[in-house]
Amino acid sequence: MNHTLASSEQLFSGDNEIWYSLKSAIAASSGFQRWLHDGDNQLKKLPLEEQVQCYLRETLEALAY
Repeated sequence: MNHTLASSEQLFSGDNEIWYSLKSAIAASSGFQRWLHDGDNQLKKLPLEEQVQCYLRETLEALAY
């Protein structure tokens, strides 16, 4: 049991590192910067995590059409 738990913890730790890198890359992209600049001023008050999530959600919704 403990071995499985330790493996799961390592997996989630790796996921967090990947998400941090991905979030940083998205935030530095010109598309994100343009979206943030053109968007509602309330977006700029959100934490970066939520800004990136909103950007990804809106981008995926636009691509779905």
